[in-house]
Amino acid sequence: MSLYKLNETHDPDLTSWVSSANEPGNDFPVQNLPFSEFRRCQTDKAFRGGVAIGEQVLDLRAVLDSDVFDDGATKAILQACAEPTLNRFMGMGSEAWSSLRLALSRALRSGSGSESVLRDCLVPMAEAEFTLPCVIGDYTDFYTSIHHATNVGKLFRPDNPLLPNYKWLPIGYHGRSSSINISGKKVIRPRGQTKAPDQDVPILGPCKRLDYELEVGIYIGPGNELGQAVELDAAEQHVFGYCLFNDWSARDIQAWEYVPLGPFLGKSFASTVSPWVVTSEALVPYRTAWTRDESDPQPLDYLESEKNRESGAIDLKLQVYLQTESMQQSRTAPMLLSESSFAYSYWTVAQMVAHHSVNGCNLRPGDFFGSGTQSGPGKGELGSLLELSEGGKHPVELDNGEKRTFLEDGDTVILSGYCEKQGAARVGFGQAVAKIAPAS
Repeated sequence: MSLYKLNETHDPDLTSWVSSANEPGNDFPVQNLPFSEFRRCQTDKAFRGGVAIGEQVLDLRAVLDSDVFDDGATKAILQACAEPTLNRFMGMGSEAWSSLRLALSRALRSGSGSESVLRDCLVPMAEAEFTLPCVIGDYTDFYTSIHHATNVGKLFRPDNPLLPNYKWLPIGYHGRSSSINISGKKVIRPRGQTKAPDQDVPILGPCKRLDYELEVGIYIGPGNELGQAVELDAAEQHVFGYCLFNDWSARDIQAWEYVPLGPFLGKSFASTVSPWVVTSEALVPYRTAWTRDESDPQPLDYLESEKNRESGAIDLKLQVYLQTESMQQSRTAPMLLSESSFAYSYWTVAQMVAHHSVNGCNLRPGDFFGSGTQSGPGKGELGSLLELSEGGKHPVELDNGEKRTFLEDGDTVILSGYCEKQGAARVGFGQAVAKIAPAS
């Protein structure tokens, strides 16, 4: 399904003159090269595009000014990357993305003649601050994990957990892009209207069932014209890259408000993204087959293709950690709550794009998709506390003796993700981190 093929940038034997990029387990080897918007901490300089290499950020504005690349085409692409948002670069399309990736790969490899110039364009990650990589115009959250959908459905409809449409189309709702924030920013516990089963009237107050959701974020590149659908096998041309995504959920607010029109204030108070956008091309070695159980309905023609079956899925490993306030005070490491894989997704990203646009909806550069909570089939693969605690009935016991049914003030949730297999370089996503602050 991938638009890209394996090429010299994926060679697992490549190393970089940035030594930290060659360390085992590093998220950002020269085979990755994800993008972000950053600036040096405690400055008033404009944000600009950056590329991760080891524990350093390559400042793309500084690269442009250095004239290390003297051809006009590369300079024009770098000019878009040097801007305070990556929207224009995202809109340039796969040829521009791939061209710059190749140029940067060659310049950052061991033995490159560009080392002496580009060393002055590096900023240590520890000295960088990040912002959203682009202006997110529209945000759609999908519901693509059948394991998550079944687990949640059982809590409310034990005899009929999946609604009839689930296996026929990628379910989604339009979310609130204004409250998507970058990793490291606090999440304020929301207030809202809730109603307990034994109450006659609802009350207004702080959320008592605050939860995280382990998701993958998808950034859209070039859009489509209003009224023109994107064909399934052309969908990858419209996907710039991927990040980690925590779509925080106020389960008690959500439960009272969501019938009949779906999520609203229980979702719109906060979402957290990791700073780095891992490009679609970097993930080529981790493309894998997508399958549909023969006993399930098979996709309609616009959601079905041989290419999608062959390589529509991505083997992206996902993890969620929790560090309570007492853990932080005692300097206890965060506890792994669960780990899953994006390969479990019932629908592929290409199918999301094709379905989103089948009615003629126009996508635009910088638009954002959430994959929905990515749970697997096992108990240790659940992507939310709602599932881990079975709706709050069975508290999760932490290593230090604390228990959680839902999140408490002071808790820090950490999402991480990476792709790894024999014969390919490890590609990491960094982290999406946020701490819960009391309701205002």
